[in-house]
Amino acid sequence: MASRSIQRIIKYNASLAGLSKKVTPHIFRHSFATDLLEAGADIRSVQELLGHKSITTTQKYTHITNKQLKDVFHAFHGKIK
Repeated sequence: MASRSIQRIIKYNASLAGLSKKVTPHIFRHSFATDLLEAGADIRSVQELLGHKSITTTQKYTHITNKQLKDVFHAFHGKIK
């Protein structure tokens, strides 16, 4: 399947879902990386799965979620003296 066909399918389904933001195949890579980390995968494994040579590139694909921030806050709040 051609990459343009995939783009059209995603655009069509995003429209059906009523999404106002632009949705691209690239967004799925970002979501995939973030979901892996949130589920406990290590950054090196994510790097390999995405096929990145540089860990820096992988870091750009990952995003901290509100849940992750809350978990870190609750894990360390009150422990710092």
